[in-house]
Amino acid sequence: AVAAELAAAAGGRTLSYMEVCGTHTMAIARHGLRQLLPDGVRLVSGPGCPVCVTAIGDLDRAVAYARLPQVTLATFGDLVRVPASRSTLAEERAAGADVKVVYSALDAVDLAAAVPEREVVFIGIGFETTAPTVAAALIAARDRDVRNFSVLCLHKTMPAPLRTLLEAGETPLDGFILPGHVSVITGPEAFSFLPAEYGVGGVVAGFEPDDVLGALLALARQETPAIENGYVRAVHPHGNVVARQIMDKVFVPCDAHWRGLGEIAGSGLALAPAFAAFDAQERFTVD
Repeated sequence: AVAAELAAAAGGRTLSYMEVCGTHTMAIARHGLRQLLPDGVRLVSGPGCPVCVTAIGDLDRAVAYARLPQVTLATFGDLVRVPASRSTLAEERAAGADVKVVYSALDAVDLAAAVPEREVVFIGIGFETTAPTVAAALIAARDRDVRNFSVLCLHKTMPAPLRTLLEAGETPLDGFILPGHVSVITGPEAFSFLPAEYGVGGVVAGFEPDDVLGALLALARQETPAIENGYVRAVHPHGNVVARQIMDKVFVPCDAHWRGLGEIAGSGLALAPAFAAFDAQERFTVD
């Protein structure tokens, strides 16, 4: 039924839609959604998850920090086995490095407070979804005067790579399945430039199979490109204003290198001058 409705909405056109979020890619694969699509409707995987787009050089820097004898490296678990040039954090831990998996950035602040004789470096990674939690942890570290805590800031922001993909012109796209997690923070309006500047629509989607299929149907039915919110149970029209205010206190935009896309101007987050004392790259010199 879904395939027939999509085929009818497409009206014989060849349509290519990009799912931006890696969690959507996993949901599409897990539920076999590509096999349900009619001929002429194509899904293209987008930038994916923050770990996927982290540059090898940044991973090498994390490994180098792990090798410093005075450093305890705190990280989310999804980064532990990701290969850098010649090693992984898992291999460094097996060789004796002090690498600890934490469930939140605030856990890393607590860890630093508990071991004042060590330097705790937290790998800050993620899009707008996790950046506010790292910002809140940095504010907590400052307020608690935890001076042996610092962050390797590898955060990236989501709208910029979509602009880069469209301007590259290598992959013709008729619309985007927009990331639900990011949109919880940014709100759908962060993607309003897509129809306004590029004539391409988008639908914010949740992560159940019917969410993804619903987004595809909404895109195919758009007579005029627009941004729609198909994830109203989680995404507010204006996003999470408080979370964005916390981010703005701690971070400033910077250029960032994306694996597979290269350097994208203004797509990263660096620590603001008021939090420069917590910048691991300023605190430690590594090869």
